[in-house]
Amino acid sequence: MTTVNEHTIAEELRRMAGEARPVDPHSYAARATARSSQRRRLSWTLAAACAVLVAGVVVSSLGGEPMTAKVATPPAPELPPNTPRQLQAVRACMPAGGPSVNVNPDWRDPAHGTVADFRVLAEHRDKNGYTALVGSTKGFVLCTPSAETPDPPVFTYWGNKAPGNLASATDPLIVDRYTVQYWWAPDPKSQDNYVRVVAGRVGSSVRRVVIDWSAGKPTDAVVSNGFFIARTPAGTVSRKDQHGEMADYVDTPRVTVTAYDAAGKVLGRAPYVPFDWRGPVT
Repeated sequence: MTTVNEHTIAEELRRMAGEARPVDPHSYAARATARSSQRRRLSWTLAAACAVLVAGVVVSSLGGEPMTAKVATPPAPELPPNTPRQLQAVRACMPAGGPSVNVNPDWRDPAHGTVADFRVLAEHRDKNGYTALVGSTKGFVLCTPSAETPDPPVFTYWGNKAPGNLASATDPLIVDRYTVQYWWAPDPKSQDNYVRVVAGRVGSSVRRVVIDWSAGKPTDAVVSNGFFIARTPAGTVSRKDQHGEMADYVDTPRVTVTAYDAAGKVLGRAPYVPFDWRGPVT
């Protein structure tokens, strides 16, 4: 069983400390570090997992691809409307009717909005599934379907500051989130899995975004509607835990994000973005 990076637990405990409603932090920490011990029903059905329309961008390795390749069209001036199938997927991602405040999927703040406020902005698909950036004019969530115990749709304001202002962004590249998402598969060889996810916003001239996950491992993000998202399988590292016992942890090194125009010119770069970042990094 892989243990979630301790920064994730610390972040959630800090969030809970600011809430007026009493909570049990031990139960949240246990959920973050031992997901397989508490399985619950699938909240993202297979039908919903197939519901979100695939963005018209091919995700591929940076190597061998010409820098003049145009991989995205200019962003729309406002959030794109959901198709009926996309709306179904957003509802499946937020079964409580809206985003959650923290890892408790039923703990909501009305100020964050409801399902009707959110749009599918961009999604990255691979052979194991997909992760979608789903946002409103105030903020966003990440949605990763999982056969069991999917990550709750935790809300983050654009710019990581209330009330959130999507229209205020003028930089060619803004990294809004770098985190880990969980997905579970019935295959006994890969029941507990994590993907590293980077998402954010780009300016109207950006056509390509490349994520350097670690030295020598760059991949293209999906760029759509003025937003981008990318994910990659997360590796593990072994080290001693607080009790001196060896344990496996999700490996979360810093990442570098670079934005290009249609001719391959660098328009923006965010170097060495730390794990569990909530933007903006410009």
